[in-house]
Amino acid sequence: MRGWSKRAQEGMTLIEVLVALLVLAVGLLGAAAIQLNALKYTDSSRMTSQASFIAYDMMDRIRANSGADYTVTPPTSGNLSVARDQDLYDFTTNIVNFGGASATGSITLNQRVYTITITWDDSRGANTADSRRSFILTSRAAIDPVTTP
Repeated sequence: MRGWSKRAQEGMTLIEVLVALLVLAVGLLGAAAIQLNALKYTDSSRMTSQASFIAYDMMDRIRANSGADYTVTPPTSGNLSVARDQDLYDFTTNIVNFGGASATGSITLNQRVYTITITWDDSRGANTADSRRSFILTSRAAIDPVTTP
């Protein structure tokens, strides 16, 4: 009676182990790829949020100093005695600090509506060599004057 039991399989074969290992490896590689994409998109989202903070900060400064012209070329150094110059210097410094040397910012005024544009390189998030991304904030900085008919 024991003669046939010696021919019965008592463990796993090497092929079964290798197939299980292959399935596990493919699953782990897939999980690693998902994690890398998540990190990439999180970084891209963080940069957009940072650009938003910088633009809204600049808009608050424009509203606080509504009599000044913020469409001039930003100074190359800070000037604490002139609020507009210090604001523009801080604006450009914040942009370079968050987006690198290739990041740019501009402020335009059209019929009492300010447009703040911040552009930076987002090649890591877009999977291309040269992918520029922009954040644009448009807002009226002052209340329209009251006119009598």
